[in-house]
Amino acid sequence: MGWTRKIAANIPEDILENAQRVTGKGGTTTLVEGLKALDRNARLSAPRRLRGKVAFDLDLDSTRR
Repeated sequence: MGWTRKIAANIPEDILENAQRVTGKGGTTTLVEGLKALDRNARLSAPRRLRGKVAFDLDLDSTRR
């Protein structure tokens, strides 16, 4: 995973408790999983932002020969 960084964060108690209930894990692990999910979501959304902006021309018949 690489380097770690210790931070101080003010997180609303109810949000953290709900997230920990979902993960079944402690605070640090829950926060790491949440940040990973946010990163994963951003990576999966990037191609969607290109919808309608990329010209794509493909002749399927010529690719099947």
